[in-house]
Amino acid sequence: MKSTSFIGSGSRRDWLILVLIMAAALWVPSVLNRGLVFIAGMIWINAVFGLSFNLLFGLSGVLSFGQAMFFAAGAYATAVFTQQLGIPFLLALLLSAAVGGLLSGLVGVVALRRSEGVYFAILTLSFAELLHLLIANTSLLGRNDGLSGLTRPQINLGTWQLDLAVGDHFYYFIVLVCGLLIALIRWVIDTPFGRALQAVKQDPDRAEFLGISVRRHRLVIFILAGATTAAAGALVAPWAQIVTPELGHWSNSTNPILYTLLGGSAYFWGPVLGALVLSAVFYVTRTLVGMSDMVTGLLLLVVVLALPGGILGLLSRWTRRSEPAPIIPSDSSAQEKSL
Repeated sequence: MKSTSFIGSGSRRDWLILVLIMAAALWVPSVLNRGLVFIAGMIWINAVFGLSFNLLFGLSGVLSFGQAMFFAAGAYATAVFTQQLGIPFLLALLLSAAVGGLLSGLVGVVALRRSEGVYFAILTLSFAELLHLLIANTSLLGRNDGLSGLTRPQINLGTWQLDLAVGDHFYYFIVLVCGLLIALIRWVIDTPFGRALQAVKQDPDRAEFLGISVRRHRLVIFILAGATTAAAGALVAPWAQIVTPELGHWSNSTNPILYTLLGGSAYFWGPVLGALVLSAVFYVTRTLVGMSDMVTGLLLLVVVLALPGGILGLLSRWTRRSEPAPIIPSDSSAQEKSL
């Protein structure tokens, strides 16, 4: 089994997997109830959330503990743009992604210039908490209560209209948008820019010597990850029909890290699998107070101690062990062949 890692060897397979997953997702509303359809939509959003984080961590080696600030920025921006300013939904999505990109650019300029490694991670966590406190104390954003009663919008393109509040229209819209975001992330990995980021992760000093601007490449990928994270967060506002300051809390920043570590950071689909598994865990333990947090902690402990490569890393090792060993001819047989 070849690894579907960030190295471009598995790109064709990744595109095929994306098509198959999107096709399978279209059958979800016909086989699951409304509650599970909502969870399925959240899995798609969380998958993009995890992939955006791994675009930083797995591709370029940048560890951020503050991705929740971009997720919350996208959610609140969409809520304000559509509900308070009356901006069309599609334009609001683009503007929300731009807000995330702008915010990540401002944070990245400060954080990447001053620190790196663990210090950069702690600095991004500090910025995220500042945004969380700002949201919780801003009356326009509903303070601690957030913004509730959000309506699902309509898409108006000239004479063609689509009401996302009807049936499962919005779920299909989430599948489409998240599929496009996943395709964008996969495309970036295969570009020369993505390969340069891999060189930066492996040896920053050597990459700088070869003419690759390490700081500029890290800033660009940080902005791109912030924009895609905000785009995923923008879908949460009309889907959940409520946004709260908890979206920007530090605990929400741990979610994409858990998705990535659980699924496997060295594999493109690792965060997606992690989001699926953790969502299933949260659903099963939803009626047990505190149990979901305990199970999440235990899963993280197991991954760190026993599954350093995540679930996909374990499956890859099992597959390699099951493959038959190559037959090496003995010296006598080799001599007979030479005769």
